[in-house]
Amino acid sequence: MENETGCCPRFDPKPWDGKTFKWKNKLFVKDHITALFHIPINFGKVITRVWTKVKKAKAEPKQILCLSDEKSPWGSDLYVAVTKKVPGGEVATISGTFLAKVFEGPFKDMKQWIAGMDTYVAAKKKKVKKLYFFYTTCPKCAKYYGKNYVVLFAKV
Repeated sequence: MENETGCCPRFDPKPWDGKTFKWKNKLFVKDHITALFHIPINFGKVITRVWTKVKKAKAEPKQILCLSDEKSPWGSDLYVAVTKKVPGGEVATISGTFLAKVFEGPFKDMKQWIAGMDTYVAAKKKKVKKLYFFYTTCPKCAKYYGKNYVVLFAKV
């Protein structure tokens, strides 16, 4: 995994864009992020706390996957994929069939991305039951790499 920043690895959209994922009890550690109108306030603190537990438990997956469930303007649940249960971490599982689509650009385009995902899913003759967001890099790394990729996962 290429990681020239010492923080977030460089993201390759190919394994994600336009793919279908079928998960049965996919294992995650769950935590909560406080937000103000969907702008995360403590994301860095939460991801650091979770990732420290994941690394200590040696539960890192080959491919990092952090899903955000944007439940309200005031907060979201963060799901970090793991290979086994993590001591001190809230265990969560996610099951279902998910269509994934990669978007790139500033976060202000989120409404357009959601509309694009709705169109993509409808073209597959499916309906979105739930959306998760995979923010692939932190803002500093996105700036360094020159790309801000976000993967939307639609449970169908």
